[in-house]
Amino acid sequence: MTDTALYATADRSFARKRLIAFAIPAVILLYLAYVFLAFDIPGLAQRARLDNAQTLMADIYSYKTHVTRDNRSGEVTVAIEGERRGTYPQGQAPDWVSLEGARTVIDLGGGNRVTFLPDAALSFEIAGYGTVTARIDGRQVVADLPEDLPDWVSLSRSRLDLRTPAGRVSLTRNRTEVFRYAFGWELFFFTLDSPYHGVSPAALAFGPQLDPARSNLAGAWADFWGNAMWHHADVAWAIFETILMAFLGTFGAAIVALPLAFLAAKNFAPLRSLRFLFRRIFDFQRGVDALIWTILLSRAFGPGPLTGALAILLTDTGSFGKIFSEALENVDKKQIDGVTSTGAKPVQRYRFGVIPQVTPVLLSQVLYFLESNTRSATIIGAITGGGIGLLLTQAMITQKDWEEVTYYIVLVVLMVMAMDSLSGWLRRRLIRGDDGGH
Repeated sequence: MTDTALYATADRSFARKRLIAFAIPAVILLYLAYVFLAFDIPGLAQRARLDNAQTLMADIYSYKTHVTRDNRSGEVTVAIEGERRGTYPQGQAPDWVSLEGARTVIDLGGGNRVTFLPDAALSFEIAGYGTVTARIDGRQVVADLPEDLPDWVSLSRSRLDLRTPAGRVSLTRNRTEVFRYAFGWELFFFTLDSPYHGVSPAALAFGPQLDPARSNLAGAWADFWGNAMWHHADVAWAIFETILMAFLGTFGAAIVALPLAFLAAKNFAPLRSLRFLFRRIFDFQRGVDALIWTILLSRAFGPGPLTGALAILLTDTGSFGKIFSEALENVDKKQIDGVTSTGAKPVQRYRFGVIPQVTPVLLSQVLYFLESNTRSATIIGAITGGGIGLLLTQAMITQKDWEEVTYYIVLVVLMVMAMDSLSGWLRRRLIRGDDGGH
């Protein structure tokens, strides 16, 4: 080839590389532009409700106390998160609520004060803004507010809603309500009707006995475990159901897939049509996602943790069948021949010549899938009605128990971390034979 031809070839190669270098970014930009328009990003930004997001975030890490007046009877109740178990006894309230006959004064801190006035009226002293007064006039809410309302004020004929950093005030024809946020998950340990509410750990351990019928530690544990607002006992059982779902589904799939894998391995199943059949069965099982199996099985067998375990079993049988058959195709035939030379029967050849070779791969994959299925069982439980997934879904549906949603998510993360550590430790002990201490 002449020098001219070489130069021409080099030029064409360089031109192709430049074209590719410019074409790829251009295609990416066109795709991003399509996504921007197809998913209506500008419209999404307009529909965003940052106030709702702010309320959601506040509910995640804090709790709110409701001070409510029935505008028909004048009765005032104070309840944490509006729960019956979190309701203060009649005539009692936290120190920032003053019950003064027909007038109730609620100090929200920082110069913000709400006063319940007679005849279903209220006044709200807002630091840096002034005082807002409102009342019920006939069947209509009336408030002394400017025509150009601030963003944190919502007013209609039937409702007044004031949202400030100090708290929220709501006035309707039937009731007046004040919400005050405080940091933490209140009543997480004991509800208000427990004698151990507000008692320090030191007083529980070393102080006088608070309940004549039981010791402080035994009573405190019973009231914590049976907390009627946080349901710790039910949550613990739901976590157990989730782990059990993942365990039964994963190990059940491994038990079913191992003998079937021999029928899909070409060195153990010489009949090609048989191998083709079982490999397509494995493809079908793992091709249908566990969530789809969950929906189908829940229609057939009804909701419950066992349905979720069966869904995991069906999907993982396909995955394990493929993995195990490939591991069987790579076994060392010399070890099998050595066992055969001792006069071993076919079952013994498989037991002592094949299984020891594939055991590390099998255990490693099964333990990895167990860890992964622990996460999947949470979502599957939300569909089948079992495990922590069900509690998580129920808390989200209420649109108000976001602190419980956070609690469940934290437990799910801790559960996955624990399963990850456990599976890693088991892999080291069973496969490599060490304890991980070196």
